[in-house]
Amino acid sequence: MDIYVLIFMLIVLIGSVVVYTYYLKEKKDELDSIKRGFCPSCHQASVDVVDERSTGCGSPKMVTFECSSCGYTNVFNIVGGSCGI
Repeated sequence: MDIYVLIFMLIVLIGSVVVYTYYLKEKKDELDSIKRGFCPSCHQASVDVVDERSTGCGSPKMVTFECSSCGYTNVFNIVGGSCGI
């Protein structure tokens, strides 16, 4: 009976890793499209930065992008640089 629980847990763990990897790949593709200036949803050149937040030097920025054509909205954590001190 214990081997079945172990196999089940292993399947759940592998499935979780695969799904999270796929999610990160999709986010990367969306951010690449936004960096080129196009909305990942409707492929129009209408993506704008709506909000940008940071907690300090060297910390990641939380940037919100929104498409004015289709209403696409997504938040990305972008690694910032140093303060130059």
